Amino acid sequence: MRNKYTQLIQPVSSRLKSKQPLHWTDLGCGNGVFTEALASFLPKGSSITAIDKYAQQLPKAFANSVNIDFKKGDFEKDNLPLERIDGILMANAFHFIQEKEKLILKLEKYFHSTPAFLMVEYDQTQASQWVPFPIPFEEINKLFQKLNYRIIEKLGEQKSVYGGSMYACYFSKN
Repeated sequence: MRNKYTQLIQPVSSRLKSKQPLHWTDLGCGNGVFTEALASFLPKGSSITAIDKYAQQLPKAFANSVNIDFKKGDFEKDNLPLERIDGILMANAFHFIQEKEKLILKLEKYFHSTPAFLMVEYDQTQASQWVPFPIPFEEINKLFQKLNYRIIEKLGEQKSVYGGSMYACYFSKN
């Protein structure tokens, strides 16, 4: 599947090359549009645990035989049913979190090795009912630097149908 969301995060594919299957999670997965985009870049036999506050009807598998396991939950407040993950995708979900640093530190405990985040957000500073706690790229960059992430890569940008632009970025401690 090639769509504008797949194209936005496509540069991350160079970071996902592995001979072994990977286990990622998509926090705030919604209808799964970014879950599917991520699946297209993961090695065959990988898995994604998709989590959202609201029940979602996602297929059991996507491209490359990537298995999808949907779990209903609040990634900010709940203890998550995650073990030994390789990466976390948060697409248009981080802007709902006020205490962003606290959340990143909480999520780091779920990784079996080096923490890695794939983030998609709106590049804006003005809050709205849809983006209550915006985080433009400059701010997210500073946040991850403060938390000792060594790889900070802006993957791409595109216009948002809601005005302004969206960006995708990758952060890793290694």
